[in-house]
Amino acid sequence: MLAAVGLHLSNAQIASRLHISVRTVESHVAALLRKLDASDRQALAALAEQAQTGRFAGLPVSRTTFVGRAAEVAAVESALDKSRLVTVVGPGGVGKTRLAAAVAERAESRFPAGGAFVDLVPVRTAAVAGSVVQAVADALDVTVGPTQSVERAVFERLRPGRPLLVLDNCEHVIDEVSVLTEQVLAACPQATVLATSRQRLGVTGERLVHVRPLAGTEVEQLFRDRAGAADPGFAAPPTVVADVCARLDGLPLAVELAAARVAALGADGLLTGLDDQLRLLAGGRGAHVRHHSLRELIGWSYDLLDADERTLFRRLSAFVGVFDLNAVAALSPQATPAEVADLLGRLVDQNLVVRTGPGWRLLDSIRAFGLSQASVVGEQDAIRERYLLWAFATAADVESRLDADWRSAFDGVADDLRAAAIAVGSDPAAHGFLRTLAHLTFAAGRFVEARTLYQAAARCATGIERGQDLRAGAYAALTVADNRTATELMRQAVEAAGTADLRAEAVMVGVRYNFGPIESATDDQARLLAEARKTADANPSDQRLAALVAMATAWHEGHGWMPDLGWAREAVELARAAGDPLVLLAAMDALCNALDRAGAAREAHRLAGERLRIAITLPRHDPAAAAEIVDAFHVAPRAALGAGDLPAALALARQAHGDDPIGEHPYLQAPRLVRVLALTGDFDEAISRAETLWAAWRRDGNPSMPWMNSALALAGMIQGLRGDPTGRRRWRERSLTVAAGSPVVAACRAFADVRVTVHCGRYDDAAGQVERAFAPFSDQRWVGYARVVGAELAVMAGLPDAGDRIIAAEPYAAESDWAAACLARVRGRLGDHAALADAAERWYRLGARFERAATLALLPDRADEGHTELAALGCR
Repeated sequence: MLAAVGLHLSNAQIASRLHISVRTVESHVAALLRKLDASDRQALAALAEQAQTGRFAGLPVSRTTFVGRAAEVAAVESALDKSRLVTVVGPGGVGKTRLAAAVAERAESRFPAGGAFVDLVPVRTAAVAGSVVQAVADALDVTVGPTQSVERAVFERLRPGRPLLVLDNCEHVIDEVSVLTEQVLAACPQATVLATSRQRLGVTGERLVHVRPLAGTEVEQLFRDRAGAADPGFAAPPTVVADVCARLDGLPLAVELAAARVAALGADGLLTGLDDQLRLLAGGRGAHVRHHSLRELIGWSYDLLDADERTLFRRLSAFVGVFDLNAVAALSPQATPAEVADLLGRLVDQNLVVRTGPGWRLLDSIRAFGLSQASVVGEQDAIRERYLLWAFATAADVESRLDADWRSAFDGVADDLRAAAIAVGSDPAAHGFLRTLAHLTFAAGRFVEARTLYQAAARCATGIERGQDLRAGAYAALTVADNRTATELMRQAVEAAGTADLRAEAVMVGVRYNFGPIESATDDQARLLAEARKTADANPSDQRLAALVAMATAWHEGHGWMPDLGWAREAVELARAAGDPLVLLAAMDALCNALDRAGAAREAHRLAGERLRIAITLPRHDPAAAAEIVDAFHVAPRAALGAGDLPAALALARQAHGDDPIGEHPYLQAPRLVRVLALTGDFDEAISRAETLWAAWRRDGNPSMPWMNSALALAGMIQGLRGDPTGRRRWRERSLTVAAGSPVVAACRAFADVRVTVHCGRYDDAAGQVERAFAPFSDQRWVGYARVVGAELAVMAGLPDAGDRIIAAEPYAAESDWAAACLARVRGRLGDHAALADAAERWYRLGARFERAATLALLPDRADEGHTELAALGCR
């Protein structure tokens, strides 16, 4: 009807066109005149023309793409459907203006009467009252009569139809905007106001839509788009782009300013420059000076604060992470908790502080501005002092709760405690704090970082305390198999403290954690051991020291991985008497290794299980205890494999994934599971985990860990059993790369090679392979495996010394269930069919699917079953 009036049609013409009566047309026209507050039919036609065009004055024209924000656009449009006042709030530079403009561009269907987009930034310089309403009048292009107020002219323009008034950048004239908004909503019943501001207007009925920084692919897309505009040839790895965007907190303006510098700096130069964001992110162009740099942008908000708000803002800039009210109060001791809460709330309302989960935080760029202002007013030293006092007290409080609900509390303050650790440097007054932080960091499973923090604590201490810190750092290093660093830190600990206990431990660490045999212990270790023994002899009642000396002697006499059996047994007896569980666990490890060397695999298996049961009762937050727990989880499944007890080895390896302090580490923990999976016939999982550990090891720079080699050698064995020579060669090459010439894994490689030959039936080098399987080996755990499959190959190849090889392998069958099953199959190959059936049953009890299938294939009445199972495993 309104459109028809706008065409200047008569009532009769309208009635004819719409197929209604003239009386009905008259009724509708009268209703339109009343509802739209139009004086006559000519005014109604003018409104009709305005509604048809939907003219939206002042809408900013963007010359760049609008990236992301689909959810925010939908949220604003939904809010506009429910409320006549919607305020888009967020920090400066987050993209509020661009979002409001995007909504206004799509608003024709919702607001057919059009409206205006009013930029209030220029009003900043106006000192007279009424400057906001004048800006609105100018944007609407209204004519003010000689006796008419500006407000009335604006209201008359906004009263008819359903117009949308967008008030952009309201924060600096918030009071005047709030008053005008209330007047518009009251005087113009169909008008809607969309405002953007760094704080809410506080008008009744206001609905807020919070705009957060961009995240994920959206912010990365924005950076790439703007960087490509600045440098058409721009290219950077996804990780670099993600790092840049994270450093910028996803703030769109910061991203755009950074992208503009790409052409001059490149991606790497940009990352370096972001260490000083306020300096780098400058040089923008445009109508508003506040968008030329981050400093000016944040300064705009800072200038709007009162004195108390500015003071608290500068203090909050000390925090690098999330803080709570208690932390804020600690930096404002002169204020009451209520005053602190009020000021903090005001800063949140003005979007200088972000509310997040359990507390609050500052965006990095805003924090940098706060720090610069603290420096300008000369407060930085006082703020730093209060901040450190808070950090010291907080660390001590969290440490006191280690056996309760400490972890979430620590995670919440960890970033700030780290920052405080950097700030204190080597100040002796900070020693207790650094030691506490190292302890908490270790308890949280960040072992490498904890080692560094223990070293930092040691730099603040002398004498016994320095030795204690270095010793703790050494055990933190041992937890992640950084044995070289551990040995060096123990040496430094001895230099700092010089106790007999430390001397003995230093010798033990230096030899026990050396991967492989060494020709002889160093002169320094011999000297330390002699000094420790002298002290022990002078103090015969000190059983703990006596146990440490015996254990160190066992390792020293063994020249490496295989300690002396007699000294190891004595160390265990002395440690049991001393009642120190940590010394007992270390002594038991020495004895486990010695028993392996002596071929007593079953006793080593039993002892390793006992050691693990003791270990898991110890506090994991203690570095020395954790190192023993980790080692116990390493040794127990390995000892179970040495005894051929595959079910126990598999259960222990899987238990470690949940209970081992190092968690599911891809190459510290994975090898133990790969090894047993290869023997049980779970080939697909074994290969998958082997690939993961290899990739992680390469990613970390190929650290020296030759004991991983056995897992890779067995992955090669699997590919060989499956008839994949290319895959087998690849894994063999990887195995040799990891081994780096270490002889301690030669037995496993010999076993893997011979087992493939036995399965594939190619005997060209059978004699040589058998000889290698019976060679002397340093690592006794795989000797039994190598010997029995070597005997099997000798029988299959018809070698003249096959009988002697069987006899030589029999002692290993007494100590290993796997070796016993294999030797039963060897006898079966010599014609004893009952032995083959016995071997198949043994393999079944061990859960060795492949070996059972290979054995069944040798039984005439069950050969089909065996071949079917082999095929299911991917083997020929």
